[in-house]
Amino acid sequence: MFESFPSELVWFIFGLIFILAELMLPGFVIIFFGIGAWFTALLNWVGFLPSFTSQLFCFLVSSVLSLVLFRKKATGILRGKITGKLSFDEELDNVKGQKVRVVVEIKPDDDGGKVELFGTIWNAEADVPIPQGTMVEVVERKNLILKVKPIQ
Repeated sequence: MFESFPSELVWFIFGLIFILAELMLPGFVIIFFGIGAWFTALLNWVGFLPSFTSQLFCFLVSSVLSLVLFRKKATGILRGKITGKLSFDEELDNVKGQKVRVVVEIKPDDDGGKVELFGTIWNAEADVPIPQGTMVEVVERKNLILKVKPIQ
């Protein structure tokens, strides 16, 4: 079936399939096999990989190397920076008294205020206006909304 296509094109298409599959599957692993396939396509296109055996070997080695060398770094970049985490002995229901940072200004009678708690953005409300960047204390949690007050 693929005999009529140049092998570098076949490797490129396989790489594209792997990379697109990563968008639909969890784990952040399959993309590195796509990178390995593209690296194999590039070396094949340049003429360094004359046989299918050498192409397959290059694909396997480059995929595993990219996975081992770059997965941890890429995962850290994609997840972003977390300023605080829920420790093992803490429960999410016990957030009263936690100090949090306002990330979107909180205004009384407005649903647009937001705070960051344990690295997650929460909707917040308060009885007084609170500007962005202010540290506040959680008074109570009502489902997914945190009621906060300025720290005295």
